[in-house]
Amino acid sequence: MGDAAKPGGYGQSARPPKIKNKSAAAVQITAEQLIREAYERQGSVQKAPRQKVLDGEELSDYQMRRRREFEEGVRKNRSNIAEWLRYASWEESQNEVKRARSIYERALDVDSRNQTVYIKYAELEMKNKNTNSARNLYDRAVTILPRVSQFWYRYTYMEELLGNVDGAREIFNRWMQWEPEEDAWSAFIKFERRYGETDNARAVFERFVFVHPESKTWLKWAKFEEDLSEPDRVRDIFGRAIDRLGEAFMDQHIFISFAKFEVRMKEVERARAIYKYALERLPKAKSQALYNQYTLFEKQYGDREEIEDVVANKRRMQYEAALKHDVHDYDTWIDYVKLEESVAGNFDRTRDIYERAIAEHPNVLDKRLWRRYIYLWLYYALFEETVAKDVERARQVYVACVGLIPHKRFTFAKLWLQYAWFEIRQGDVGAARRGLGQALGMCPKDKLFRGYIELELELRDFDRVRTLYSKYVEFNPTNCATWVEFAKLEAALHETERCQALFELAVEQPTLDMPEVLWKAYIDFEYDQGDYDKTRELYGRLLALTDHVKVWISLARFELTVAADPESRLVAARSVYERAYARLKELRLTEERLVLLEAWREAEVSESQGDVAAVEKKMPRRVRKRRKLDDGSLEEYFDYVFPDDEEQGARFKLLAKAHMWKQKAAAASVSEPTAATESVSENNDEDEEDGYE
Repeated sequence: MGDAAKPGGYGQSARPPKIKNKSAAAVQITAEQLIREAYERQGSVQKAPRQKVLDGEELSDYQMRRRREFEEGVRKNRSNIAEWLRYASWEESQNEVKRARSIYERALDVDSRNQTVYIKYAELEMKNKNTNSARNLYDRAVTILPRVSQFWYRYTYMEELLGNVDGAREIFNRWMQWEPEEDAWSAFIKFERRYGETDNARAVFERFVFVHPESKTWLKWAKFEEDLSEPDRVRDIFGRAIDRLGEAFMDQHIFISFAKFEVRMKEVERARAIYKYALERLPKAKSQALYNQYTLFEKQYGDREEIEDVVANKRRMQYEAALKHDVHDYDTWIDYVKLEESVAGNFDRTRDIYERAIAEHPNVLDKRLWRRYIYLWLYYALFEETVAKDVERARQVYVACVGLIPHKRFTFAKLWLQYAWFEIRQGDVGAARRGLGQALGMCPKDKLFRGYIELELELRDFDRVRTLYSKYVEFNPTNCATWVEFAKLEAALHETERCQALFELAVEQPTLDMPEVLWKAYIDFEYDQGDYDKTRELYGRLLALTDHVKVWISLARFELTVAADPESRLVAARSVYERAYARLKELRLTEERLVLLEAWREAEVSESQGDVAAVEKKMPRRVRKRRKLDDGSLEEYFDYVFPDDEEQGARFKLLAKAHMWKQKAAAASVSEPTAATESVSENNDEDEEDGYE
């Protein structure tokens, strides 16, 4: 057996060790405790003893030994620049400048693009006042690494510190040829301003905005000229910025700064013209701050009409752009016409937009596409009636819209009803009725019937209301709400017999959408009339159709309220509860029986002579059961076991056992002759087999 099979080996048979006790230890050790103990146990660091050099010979030995160590270090790890820097720093501490310079040169031979070496090398030359060497070194650095801004900054600072302004300017010019970042240009401009060279600073700005044509660059230039009190130059700079950036790259802050500058120059009208020009050309997504600033400007220097006019023009441009993209965007059309309506007195422009909008009707006969379109006609008619006060034009709008809709495919009840109420407001009731009658004749709908009935109720013409309800129930006899409203109308008119006849006709319908609502309304009506026998009869008829537990509970509560004697009404209610309990038990409705018992218990508790204990005996107990699902898994659920069900189950079990005993006895009495017959048959079979052999 090889090592691979051994328990400690690395073969396939090796298994991880089994941990017998996986419980947590009584004393837990945290990571913080481990670190603290390690820190406490570590010994003190032994520092090298300070060495005192007493004479030149010892100094030479010390320097030779240290140089040997440094040389050994850079020889082993030549690419480690940190080792070279430590070596050069030590030589500098020994005042060996030539040796340090030599070490830096050797380091640059290893890595000629290391920035730290150049910086330390230049600092060495500057400390020892070797200006030309430092200048040559920086020149080498910016030639090899022209994108490193730190060298340029140090180089120009050194020349400026030495008073060589022309040399520093020349270095800046060399640097700008590489088109550096914005801070470099800002440093050059500040340099020129320190020495009062304004024209040179402007020339630098010219190059600056060409290399970095962002809005903030132009704003810096404008601020520079404004500080020099040159308003004409500032305006020229802003104008050039707007032309150079164009609409594609235009920034709202250019216009905001331009307008604020004009405000500081007391040129309010110029500022307003700038704001208007910008709002007309910049899109909404890029001009929110501009709009806010313009609002503040007008609050301070202008009036409200100016603001509304500019905002309206801007929104018109946006709506026109959206409609060019989708001419059937009716939400945009609606917003557009609402904008025009808000501009007071401009009726012709509003009508023009409405006419353009309604001309773009859907090309497909689909009601979903026509829904928003119809609102344009409705708003148009309301505008003519309420805003423009042109009644005849409003009527023409309604007639044109009615003629446009394909009523054989679909219609809109809101259009017909609004048209009818329009005629009512004009005092022409006959025209309103003709319009709604035409609608019901062409395309009857539930909403049209309800709207027409509501109109006639407002006019107090109850004969017409009865006629409309009759037509309505003929059109849709399954709508229980219609039957109930019709019956309530007759009840309100004190037509009791009509109301009862309507309810009887309604409950006899073969199909109803909400029969429970209809029966409840019928029962409540008879109860309000005080005809309790009729109410009981209705409950009986309803229970013949349904065994819903709420119907039984409602009947029991009815019995509790109608009888004057507390004992007799309690007896009647108990009789209902007992009948209901027996019926629900027969139907094996467990949850309904529980609801019934809870209502029964509440009724017994509410009565002074109630027998709560009798109901409590019938209350079930809650048990947990399991059932097998289709996928073979088991599911737990809760069920209720009633006491009378358990007694009946026990009797059934006893009868089942007796029946099984009787079957076993009958089987035992028959088994003896059967066994004899089988033995004879077997013997005969054996004889036949022997004879065949």
